[in-house]
Amino acid sequence: MSSDASGMDSAFKALADPTRRLLLDRLREQNGQTLRELCEHLDMARQSATQHLDILQRANLVAVVRRGRERLHYLNPTPIHEIEQRWISSFDKPRLQAISAIKNQAEEYAMTTEPTPVPTYVYTTYIRASAEQVWQALTDADLTARYWGHANVSDWQPGSSWEHRRVDGSGVVDVVGQVIKVEPPTRLVITFDDVPDPEAPREPSVVTFLVEPHHDIVRLTVTHENLANLEMLGGISRGWPAVLANLKSLLETGDVLPQAPWEMSPAHT
Repeated sequence: MSSDASGMDSAFKALADPTRRLLLDRLREQNGQTLRELCEHLDMARQSATQHLDILQRANLVAVVRRGRERLHYLNPTPIHEIEQRWISSFDKPRLQAISAIKNQAEEYAMTTEPTPVPTYVYTTYIRASAEQVWQALTDADLTARYWGHANVSDWQPGSSWEHRRVDGSGVVDVVGQVIKVEPPTRLVITFDDVPDPEAPREPSVVTFLVEPHHDIVRLTVTHENLANLEMLGGISRGWPAVLANLKSLLETGDVLPQAPWEMSPAHT
């Protein structure tokens, strides 16, 4: 059985249990909850909730990020997206999208005018590489230029600035930020400002790269917090999977994907 089929089997088995689906619903409503916060909404002992969360984590449906002594749980949409791509997209996606649009519009009319908080975005991928190789891929300008189409330029010292610079010869910088925390080769925290405007400044978002080695592979978790709006969430939800797929291909095969994944039209994503 292929690893993709095995992973999809694990996702289906994890989703078969209504309690686990309820846990995913709770994370969809508010991402980044501790075990205590999740148990507050469930008539369930902490031990039982932990067992369900372990199954969801093994199925890659939940990613766990440590922050001090706390373990924060995040919904990882990747396996569900893969199920959607295999079982829905190729059959009747236009009709389903139309139905979904009608449903969403109806729900928007029913909602209050209160602003909706923008959830934190978390993406987890597994790469056959060492932690040092992944760290170099994240911080080396030449390597980022290969898999990202931009060179990430910095000395990567805490407090230093960094630039996301185009490599088409224009020298245009599309994203700027500051290096917050550097713990090679396992943790890098940066601010991320994709629309720097001195006349209308806003608080930048924050990106954390967590590199967790295990034997011959690495689990790379990207957490993107403090997002400005839902439009930005939509953009990075398409961007991060494409960039990290290219990074994974480069480290595992020595070359990036044959076509830049972010150039795929919406009909194919």
